[in-house]
Amino acid sequence: MPKPTTTSFDGVPIAYSVSGTAETALVFIHGGMSNRSDWDGQHIAFADRFRVIALDLAGHGESGRGRQEWGMAPFARDVVAVMDAEKVSRAVLIGNSLGGPVAIEAALLAPERVLAIIGVDTLQDLGRTIDANAINRSAEEWQKDPAGSLDRGLHMLLHDDTDPSLYEAIRRRMAQTPPEVVCAMYRSFAGYNAGAAAAKIKLPIRCICGDKIPMDVEAVRRVVPGFDAVVLRNTGHYPMLECPTEFNRRLERYLDELGVTPFASAARADSSGG
Repeated sequence: MPKPTTTSFDGVPIAYSVSGTAETALVFIHGGMSNRSDWDGQHIAFADRFRVIALDLAGHGESGRGRQEWGMAPFARDVVAVMDAEKVSRAVLIGNSLGGPVAIEAALLAPERVLAIIGVDTLQDLGRTIDANAINRSAEEWQKDPAGSLDRGLHMLLHDDTDPSLYEAIRRRMAQTPPEVVCAMYRSFAGYNAGAAAAKIKLPIRCICGDKIPMDVEAVRRVVPGFDAVVLRNTGHYPMLECPTEFNRRLERYLDELGVTPFASAARADSSGG
């Protein structure tokens, strides 16, 4: 699998992986403190029909960490930099956790190239502004006690009966993100409202979620008409890792329902959001 690197708007190197040759790309965006290896199973499952791209956002994985300006919008520019490098003209943006609002911001930057957004255990609080005091406290706690903060966070995100080997794999991956990156990233989210961004786009938005964090579909529909979500039972924050076969099946079903095809000559995704 090719693993090239491109450069984001601020000169930070962005690493990514690509497989498949179709015109339509499935662009996978990981969550905070994770990396593109979260999506290795989707390269295997979808590269025979689509082009599959997964990137490391700045500060994560193999991408550069020398960013000065953090936030959802800069992360979105990482996504668009990879789309530019790969000359992607048709994309479905698929984002886990942090990757959900990043996908929304990327769609605002390249609306003519994005067919749909599919969130993965994300957007449950769409429309809520991130409280500056709370997020700054989280940053301070992380700075003082990275290991404890990570364990407390995973306890909130995963079920108690999560396979121990999977739990440790996720924990090791997240622990690789430097605390200074985590703190800077957290603080940059103060005052952010994903709903305000989502209300500006006219694209279908769907979600595949676990059941650890409640998803209120009707509340999200008040911000994004036509929104839909499927909730996987006994699944936490990482459905693509916890139940990959079911996750891939649900993702394929959404792609089919939205009319997403490998090439532009076939039917396009419904751009009405319904």
